[in-house]
Amino acid sequence: METLNYRFEQGNRPLSSMPQLVGVVSSGNLEVLIEPAQLGGACEIEVHTAAVGFGATWQAVMADFHARWGLADARICINDMGATPAVVSLRLDQAVESATGGQP
Repeated sequence: METLNYRFEQGNRPLSSMPQLVGVVSSGNLEVLIEPAQLGGACEIEVHTAAVGFGATWQAVMADFHARWGLADARICINDMGATPAVVSLRLDQAVESATGGQP
């Protein structure tokens, strides 16, 4: 297992609901927990992954996610069992849509 941590500053979109959990950790999939947190406008993401050595790929997916959503005061925890970048993006989008009332 590998743990990766990312922090994106100066988000502009706060979450509007309680913590949300989407996805299921199983072979080739992942779960995403997203929750409001007092982070001074930042978004923190912690990734626990079974696919060791893909830090650059995770960085690219997380940077794209932040560029699209710009979350503020949000903490995200991802538990991954080898999901593809497309599945990671899909689950992150599902989590944010649930936590913001579906507002893109």
